Amino acid sequence: MTRVFIIDDTSQMRRMLEQMLTLDEFEVVGVAANGAEALTQMDEANPDVVVIDYKMPGLDGITTARLVLEERPHQAIILYTAYLDADLERKAAKAGVALCVEKAEGILTLERDIRRLAGQGF
Repeated sequence: MTRVFIIDDTSQMRRMLEQMLTLDEFEVVGVAANGAEALTQMDEANPDVVVIDYKMPGLDGITTARLVLEERPHQAIILYTAYLDADLERKAAKAGVALCVEKAEGILTLERDIRRLAGQGF
């Protein structure tokens, strides 16, 4: 079972992602409301894939991704955001984010990409 960690500052989005991913047989091993909170839980949670929102107070998703990758250089990270454009995709790639998924694409696209990053194919 693929282990997923969710980081999003919106409680409804965290709950929705956790419920949908769990229903579709992912193991949600951690949920955090911001980057700083996530960093304190990351090693113990030991996820296969981390899903990070971009716009969050304090540490944004790009900064959080950089900090996660400093401690876990092989961590697969998906930036899941409503604010996706070419500039953000470049910044995310430079920070080491594996994929960017626009929230408008929906949960099925996110789930497909999580499986792919975790090595389970489509």
